[in-house]
Amino acid sequence: MLSALFALALLMALAAPIGLRLRHRPDFVTGRDGRLSTSTTLALAWTVILVWLLLAILAYGLTAGGGVDYFAGDDGPLSSLTTVYLPLLGGPYVAMIAAKTVVGIRLENGTMSKPAPKPTATGRRPLRELIANDSGRTDLMDLQYVALSSVTMLYVVLFFLSDVSGGLPHLPAEIWALTGAPAGAYLVNKMATRGNPVITAVTPAGAALVVEGGGFGPQARVEVEGAELPTEFDPATGALTAPLPAAAPPAFTVMVTSRGLRSDPYRYAPTPTAPATPSATVPPQQPAG
Repeated sequence: MLSALFALALLMALAAPIGLRLRHRPDFVTGRDGRLSTSTTLALAWTVILVWLLLAILAYGLTAGGGVDYFAGDDGPLSSLTTVYLPLLGGPYVAMIAAKTVVGIRLENGTMSKPAPKPTATGRRPLRELIANDSGRTDLMDLQYVALSSVTMLYVVLFFLSDVSGGLPHLPAEIWALTGAPAGAYLVNKMATRGNPVITAVTPAGAALVVEGGGFGPQARVEVEGAELPTEFDPATGALTAPLPAAAPPAFTVMVTSRGLRSDPYRYAPTPTAPATPSATVPPQQPAG
């Protein structure tokens, strides 16, 4: 029981500084577009868990375990390191490196765009980005990768805490598939997904409508409430400009079609303005009698 409490305290000592660092400056686990990177975050999490396991086993071996002899033998505390745990760590790292390579190549070839995310008031990135695509919608491949990896991490942590003296938990060798298979599906999804246009901002400017985002081009067309509008593309900013229909309601839905691909609907609503505060009236001064 005491060794489990020590191991848990050690995990908190490792994870807390990293969590605080990522909370205030998440750029360490963000991708090229500034959003949280699913592959980088999971690879970092597995690294923290494996480092924690090794440090906890080392501390136990040098104290309650009796020294160097604790690590000897074919069934020692690190016997499953190369057969189970390195593959568990290798899957997320292969996915991370390959995903960065694929995205970089597609960005250079122009087959994918990565529009900048909307800034947040606190500067922190929402955790939902780990399971969402560039449009903010939940991505099934990202969701299953995060969910299965999280379950596997919880499995490893709980089994280790239940028997710290046993060293690395003796998990089935096939358990690497819980991270390897989702990592492979995640990578294939990165390779197969076409670069749909993404709308990040819609701004009325007088009689015109300015649409910002990514994946646009000279052939892109803006639609407002299902009606296609004559559209101009600005190559300098990558934004689209279209005439705002006179009959458009105050709040309306905008979509962009480019290269036969359609963006997710973007709902524009005017920002309510605060009512003006009436100025205090100064009572007229009475003439001196």
